[in-house]
Amino acid sequence: MTATPDALLLARLQFAANMSFHILFPAISIGLAWLVLYFRLRANYSGEARWAEAYTFWVKVVALTFALGVVSGVTMSFQFGTNWPGYMKTVGNIAGPLLSYEILFAFFLEAAFIGVMLFGGQRVSPRMHALAAFLVALGTTISAFWILALDSWMQTPAGFTMIDGQAHVASWLAVIFNPSFPYRFTHMLLASGLTVAFLVAGISAYRWLRGQRSADVQAALRTAVRLAAVLIPLQIAAGDQHGLNTLEHQPAKIAAMEGLWQSARGAPMVLFGVPDETLRANRYEIAIPQLASIYLTHSLDGEIKGLDDFADHPPVAPVFFAFRVMVGMGVLMLLVSWLAAWKLRRGRALTAGLARGLVAMTFAGWVAVLAGWYTTEVGRQPWLATGVLRTADAASLVPAPMIATTLAMYVALYAFLLVAYVSVLFYLAGKASPVRGASLEMQHA
Repeated sequence: MTATPDALLLARLQFAANMSFHILFPAISIGLAWLVLYFRLRANYSGEARWAEAYTFWVKVVALTFALGVVSGVTMSFQFGTNWPGYMKTVGNIAGPLLSYEILFAFFLEAAFIGVMLFGGQRVSPRMHALAAFLVALGTTISAFWILALDSWMQTPAGFTMIDGQAHVASWLAVIFNPSFPYRFTHMLLASGLTVAFLVAGISAYRWLRGQRSADVQAALRTAVRLAAVLIPLQIAAGDQHGLNTLEHQPAKIAAMEGLWQSARGAPMVLFGVPDETLRANRYEIAIPQLASIYLTHSLDGEIKGLDDFADHPPVAPVFFAFRVMVGMGVLMLLVSWLAAWKLRRGRALTAGLARGLVAMTFAGWVAVLAGWYTTEVGRQPWLATGVLRTADAASLVPAPMIATTLAMYVALYAFLLVAYVSVLFYLAGKASPVRGASLEMQHA
C-alpha cells in the first residue's frame, strides 16, 4: 500500500513548513557566531569598548536564534518516523550517522559554550570569552557540514551499494564528499554570511534611527555593510560554479530552473514567463537569446537539455519562480550593499534614507535562503534520494485529515514564534536608551 495523493501532498507540505521555519535560524546562527567572534577578538586586541559592547548585544541574538533553531530541528526530526518511515528504512544506514554527528556537535559545542558567552560576564577572562565564541562558531559550521553532506548526498548519491532494498555505505569519504557537496556547502556558508550581514546592518540602522548613535552601533553597522559588499560577489561566483555542477549531475533541475522545454544549443535565458505543463511551454515569455548557454556552459552554442528529454522532472513553476526570486534578491543585495559601502566610505555620515533602506533589507537573506532552498529541494522531485528512493515510496499511511490537522497546528505555532522572534529582536534593539549628544557623523571603524 502507498499513501493517497492527498496524504502525500500534505506530508510534503508539513515537512516543507517545518524545514522552512527551521532553516531560518541556522542561516543566522552560523554566520552570526563568526561575526560575534570577530567582535570579541577586536575587543580583546584593541581594548576599545565599542567592540565589547557590540559583542554583548549580539550574543543575546545568537542565544535567541540558537534556541529556536534547536527546538524546530528536534520537531522536524520526528517526522522521519511519522510521515516518512520509508526514508529511514531505505537510506537510514547513511542518514542516521550523519544526523547523529550533527546533533553531537550542535549540543556538545554550541549548547555548552554559548552559556559561557552569555553568563560568563566578568567571571571568565576575555580570552575565555573568545575561546567560547570560537567553539560555538566552529560547532555551528560543523553542524552545517554534516547536514549539508546528507542533503547533498540525497541530491547526488555516491559511495553506496544497494542490498535487499537498503543503501549501505561502501565509502564514507565518497558519501560525504559527493559530487555536489563542496558547492552546496560553500553556497550555504556564504548565504549565512550574507543573511547575517543584512540582519546586523538592518538592526544597527534601526538603532541609529532611534537615536542610538553610540560607537558600538556604528562599528557593527560598518562591519556588516562591508561584509555584505565583499560576500555578494563571492556568492555570485560560487553560484555560477554550483550551476555548472547541477547541469552535469541534475540536468532536469536546471531545465526547470530555466524554464526550457526543448533541448537547444545557444539556449535563451527566460527573464519572465509562466510555465504551463499542459502546453509544455511558457506563457508570456520574455527571453534573451543564447544567454542561458553562456552562463551555464560558458559557451555561445552550449547545449542544454530541455524538460521534454526527461521522463521524470520536477514541477516546473515552483522551481522556475523560486530561482528567480533567489537571483533577484541577490542582485538587490549587490546593489544595496555596494551603495551603502560607497555612501559610508571614509567615515561619511549615515543618511536617514540609507538607514531606512537597510532596515527594509534586514531579512533579505531569509527571502534568498528560502527561495534557494525551494529551488534545490523541489528541484530534486520526484526523488527523495535521486535515483534511489522516490518521495511517494517513502511516505507513511497516516490519513490525510490527521496530517492536515497537525500541519495547521505547526503553521499556527511557527507563525507565532516567527512574529515573537522578530519582535524580540527589535525590542532588544530599541530598549537601549539613545546616547545623547553623540555625533551624527559615522566614526571610522
